[in-house]
Amino acid sequence: MNIKKILVAQEKPVNMSPYTALIEKYGVEIDFHRFFVIEPLTAREFRAQRVNLPDFTAVTFSSRHAIDAYFKLSEELRFKVPETMKYFCTTEAVAMYLQKHIVYRKRKIFFGNGTAQSIIDAIGTKHKGEKFLITTSDSSSSKVITSLFKANDLDYSVAALVKPVCQDMRHLNLHDYDVIVLYNPNDVNSLQENFPDFRQEDIRFIAYGRSIVKSMEEAGLTIELSAPTAEITSAAKAIEVCLKGQE
Repeated sequence: MNIKKILVAQEKPVNMSPYTALIEKYGVEIDFHRFFVIEPLTAREFRAQRVNLPDFTAVTFSSRHAIDAYFKLSEELRFKVPETMKYFCTTEAVAMYLQKHIVYRKRKIFFGNGTAQSIIDAIGTKHKGEKFLITTSDSSSSKVITSLFKANDLDYSVAALVKPVCQDMRHLNLHDYDVIVLYNPNDVNSLQENFPDFRQEDIRFIAYGRSIVKSMEEAGLTIELSAPTAEITSAAKAIEVCLKGQE
């Protein structure tokens, strides 16, 4: 089956160059559509977790969405975040985003290299006495990071600040597409919610991201290609591999 139409489960990227090259070379059509969005919890949803923001002297962030949600909830709950609050972020990019809400000061903002262990390394012994709030999504597991906090005898609590919300995709005919690229377990959830009677048939699925594979397998979806790998470093490259395979 020749690949003519491709659906990517994300919003259209600012840099379309890699996809434009594929469109021009192979004559394919590539559409972009987010399967879900991330929204902050309401104050009421947050209160149900029985977490009190003023109890904490440090907070961990792994996404920009969580940062926005934290300061939004703080305002709604009338909690004035103290200038002494310390922030531990998974990456420098996430840490830099804090500038949207606070004055960036190195003595209170720390970041790792994207792993949970790097957060522990950033805490070290100097900040071991802090009381940490580990922020998550209500659909994600915090087991990896909490096991490390526990092993290092750190005082912590976990709170979800954001939630995934499925987008309405019922106007799409998925069987118009020969290839669909999925990134996140929530993409699978959204697909099942929008199309409860969905059958894969001839659709080829690309799984881009380690967390998506298990969800796709559990949903009974056959994966044509799983990435990233050392050779396939982007979704555009994964699509190209599929296109080359039909030559």
